[in-house]
Amino acid sequence: MDSEVADIIYKEALQKYTAKMLTQTKIVVLVIVYLAIDSRVESSKEIMKEMTVNFGKALADCKKEMGLPDSIDADFYNFWKEDYEVSNRYTGCAIICLSTKLDLVDPDGGLHHGNAHEFAKKHGADDAMAKQLIDIIHQCEKSTPRNDDGCIMMLGIAKCFKAEIHKLDWAPSMDLMVGEVIAEV
Repeated sequence: MDSEVADIIYKEALQKYTAKMLTQTKIVVLVIVYLAIDSRVESSKEIMKEMTVNFGKALADCKKEMGLPDSIDADFYNFWKEDYEVSNRYTGCAIICLSTKLDLVDPDGGLHHGNAHEFAKKHGADDAMAKQLIDIIHQCEKSTPRNDDGCIMMLGIAKCFKAEIHKLDWAPSMDLMVGEVIAEV
């Protein structure tokens, strides 16, 4: 076999090896990216669960203080179910009360960005996620049609927020939520 043929065979073998290594490298990179995204989504779901549980801890106080009916319990229990329609005006009233108790609203009734950012971080969000959550709420405040009834207005913002969290696949699973509620009892 002459050296020219050997060079051709060597180059072909090298190209095949390089192509195989490149393909394997791409697969490894794709797996790493998928795992990073998947773990981000799972950690985001866990953070949303923690925030939801802690947000709702004062619900009994708000119900008592405002004379809210027990019918709102179903809205809070089913809130993150994608096919569940939150529609009770009193649920909006309860969200206002809970947000006020947690210092998440400013004196004008709008979202207090600093306190909301800290609330998210306290429950595991990093700065990027906390900012994204605030941006979503701000976007929902802008896109929800104005209503003189603050409870209806808040209900609209909550529906928008829920829809956006579902688009990100950050909504906590009902299994996690039920387990957490049972653990709290």
